[in-house]
Parts: sequence; C-alpha cells; structure tokens
Amino acid sequence: MTNIFANIPAQIPEEIIENLMNNDIIKIERIISNGHITPYEEWYDQSHDEWILILQGQALLRYEESTQPLKLVKGDYLLIPAHQKHRVEWTSPDELTIWLAIHWKAR
Repeated sequence: MTNIFANIPAQIPEEIIENLMNNDIIKIERIISNGHITPYEEWYDQSHDEWILILQGQALLRYEESTQPLKLVKGDYLLIPAHQKHRVEWTSPDELTIWLAIHWKAR
C-alpha cells in the first residue's frame, strides 16, 4: 500500500510521470507538474482513450480544434478520446499539479 501524495521530490525540474499500474488492458499514471507544459506547437495524439483527474493544483488543457483552453482545477476530471489532439498549455508554477491518468485501448 502507498499514498498518491507520498514520495514527491522537493524539486521537480522535469515533469514526473510514474506508472502506478500497467498491463495489457489498462495503464494508470501519477503525473506531477510544476509549471510544466507541452512543448510549443506539439500535440498529443494517442491511440488510446485517457481519463484524467486533477487531484491537486490546476492546469489549462487545449484541444487542437479549440481556440480556448479548458481550465482544470482540483477535482475536475475529463475523458480524452483516442486521437483527440490535445496539449497542456499551463500548469501552476506556484503549486504542484498532481494528475491521475488512466489509459485504455479505444474500441
């Protein structure tokens, strides 16, 4: 047993993506951001569905076809369908943003 908020380093120079569980069906990650974003002009285009939950902090996520980002705060969750191009435009530099991400194969 462990805690989702345990073992977080004091300094986070790069975003941390930690596999909590991974098998042929599902992958669960803890992601820790501290002012980290998707590199400019890059988009995630995943072959699987992803469900995200903000456990702490806040972020701006934008879909490629949208001009306005979605503001996500503690407790917000979102399903990102496979091949929905998206990017993280902002995460708080003043507090850690902790995400729970669940990935599974699209039908």
